[in-house]
Amino acid sequence: MAAQDPRTKFSSKQYPKQEQPVPGLQSKLEPKPDCGETSYQGHGRLTDYKMLVTGGDSAIGRAAAIAYAKEGADVAINYLPAEQEDAEEVKSVIEQAGRKAVLIPGDVRDEQFNYDLVEQAYNELGGLDNVTLVAGHQQYHDDIKGFSTEAFTETFETNVYPIFWTVQKALDYLQPGATITTTSSIQGYKPNPILHDYAASKAAIISLTKSISEELAEKGIRVNCVAPGPFWSPLQISGGQPQSKIPEFGQNSLMGRAGQSVELSGIYVHLESEEASYTTGQVYGVTGGAQID
Repeated sequence: MAAQDPRTKFSSKQYPKQEQPVPGLQSKLEPKPDCGETSYQGHGRLTDYKMLVTGGDSAIGRAAAIAYAKEGADVAINYLPAEQEDAEEVKSVIEQAGRKAVLIPGDVRDEQFNYDLVEQAYNELGGLDNVTLVAGHQQYHDDIKGFSTEAFTETFETNVYPIFWTVQKALDYLQPGATITTTSSIQGYKPNPILHDYAASKAAIISLTKSISEELAEKGIRVNCVAPGPFWSPLQISGGQPQSKIPEFGQNSLMGRAGQSVELSGIYVHLESEEASYTTGQVYGVTGGAQID
């Protein structure tokens, strides 16, 4: 296949206004994001790896989980119980790829659940080679007075604290050659004032990734981060963006459109594979052209 123009590879048409309660379901999103269900083609780069993905039911986490399976890995995914419908879809895709899928519902804001999550993934997969942390919470507010202590707490408890908890437990099982991959955002570099807490949490993830990578390099464990730009997902229509922003979401990027989750798949796969054996402590921006610095 010839190279495709990235501006027109996916549609830049306006999205219809639509609202869902938190956390939002991909199965009810219109149009549905391309997470690689049929478009991603694997090349055996993760054969027999054992992977744990948080937020693996939809959008970015879903794309990572599907790509891992199509590259030959067995995958455990975490999600909220309300997202069971989406999780079952991912399980079906993973099994169609001939790999094992483990579904582990639960709320990563709960400290003990994170420890249990890692242990269950290890036991049911029969090992653990990677933890990919994607689960996130985003709610906009029109001005700084709209941000409550409770809102800040929920955002950090969802986006930041689980990195500590899952990594602490995963170190009981990860061996030299294993990887940890976090998920930040362009917001960690270029914060939008309607997302004060979300942007701050994503900046914290970048710092945590770098500091954890410094500690774990001597154990032979690589730690990296993916920083997406505007990607179409249930996060956006369940309070992540004002409804007035939905129709033209992502169209102010240099590519003129929002990203599709499958466009992140290759980055996650690369970071977990032997191709990236000399890569740790790095942040990979996939932003449609916005610079990260």
